[in-house]
Amino acid sequence: MNTKIFKTTKNDIEEASRLISQGEVVAFPTETVYGLGADATNEVAIKKVFIAKGRPADNPLIMTVADVSQLDKFVTVSEQAKKLMDKFWPGSLTIILPIKVNQVSMMVTGGLQTVAFRLPDNDATRELIRNAGRPIVGPSANTSGKPSPTTAQHVWHDMKNKIAGIVDDGPTQVGVESTVVDMSVVTPIILRPGAVTQQQLEEVLQVKVVDATSTESVASDVTPKAPGMKYRHYAPDKNVVMFDELDALDLKHILDLKDVVIAQDHVIDSMSLKNNQAWSLGETLETATEQLFAGLRFYDDEPQIATIYVQKMPPIGIGKAFNNRLGKAAGNQEFQF
Repeated sequence: MNTKIFKTTKNDIEEASRLISQGEVVAFPTETVYGLGADATNEVAIKKVFIAKGRPADNPLIMTVADVSQLDKFVTVSEQAKKLMDKFWPGSLTIILPIKVNQVSMMVTGGLQTVAFRLPDNDATRELIRNAGRPIVGPSANTSGKPSPTTAQHVWHDMKNKIAGIVDDGPTQVGVESTVVDMSVVTPIILRPGAVTQQQLEEVLQVKVVDATSTESVASDVTPKAPGMKYRHYAPDKNVVMFDELDALDLKHILDLKDVVIAQDHVIDSMSLKNNQAWSLGETLETATEQLFAGLRFYDDEPQIATIYVQKMPPIGIGKAFNNRLGKAAGNQEFQF
């Protein structure tokens, strides 16, 4: 299969939409990471997504929509869930809702009675979905378990000749996947941290929201409610080790030519690292999150590199999402001097 690169022009989006309508898989841009799109009502197409990613069959998929009205056929939307949609959609929030009987494929739900929906903040992708005329599944467009793609080039690296097309809209803005909140239960639960924080959710809902992201792993015989809960995610083939900013100078003393550092600019400067030894995370939590997966992917393709040391962020705002993804990439391995 030849994978075609599409731009975000009207003609290209229409052609990419036709491929989805015909049961093919097309990668698409969002503000978070690139997704792998296929007709969410076509089980043959959905199976192609699992095959392309090498994704376990019990790992549920997120359904991606262009408009809130596309949810009506599939789920019951509570007033509380509607408040979140009004505030955060389009945007970096995925909402888990109870499904209507026999309306969503078990290949999407993993056999659960819930399904996750997102409405992304990307004009080209919403137009792609509108033209296709139905919701699309939207897992990240990478080989299962590896760092998520934040550019079309990352998608090409993993999916070349495995899928029909890739819509290229440049680098993503957020850099990590959306927040996932379970609204199918009495007390809302955050199952995956992202750009939308616990505090923001509580301000809108005016109720306590439980953050389960530090204890969200599930047993081997249980189907996870959201991606990232059961299987290893975001992990390069190279060894990844987390470190605190306060340990930067100690880390400098043990680095050798096979080691590299991903960190904020002032940390890189304090360690007197050369350009080929470090990947910049900028100076804000937002730029750090935007650059995390790009840095991991870059060094994972460098054959001479053995270990990637990555600076942890303060656990506030989107820094919590950064540390969540980094912890999974590193298998929670931390630098100790």
